[in-house]
Amino acid sequence: MAEGYRIGEAAAMLGVRVETLRRWEREGKLTTTRTAGGQRLVPAGEVARLLSDRRERPRVTSASVRNRFPGVVTEVKRDGLAATVEILAGPHRVLAFVTREAVDEMGLEPGMRAVATVKATNVMVEVDE
Repeated sequence: MAEGYRIGEAAAMLGVRVETLRRWEREGKLTTTRTAGGQRLVPAGEVARLLSDRRERPRVTSASVRNRFPGVVTEVKRDGLAATVEILAGPHRVLAFVTREAVDEMGLEPGMRAVATVKATNVMVEVDE
């Protein structure tokens, strides 16, 4: 595994110019290291972080789903890769089991307004008598 990429390689991977990476380094937006010969290396983790930050995240502008429950986030529990989000929507308490990444990307916190969208073809609950 590479410990890092030469600045030209990193710039090509990110689709920016070398000068942009040097400016980001000066501004504190990018951390680099130096080889024994003084060449600048961009750690692989930094390249991955920048690629992730720059990826496009589509915004939902409309939806055709009927079962939408606007409400307020009352609880967020993060655990490893998963998270649970509780939304109080009128008299309904809706629990969503989602990825932790999704919760972090949306910045979900108690008190925020959110819409629970439910799409299910079949929901059943049974107990033995």
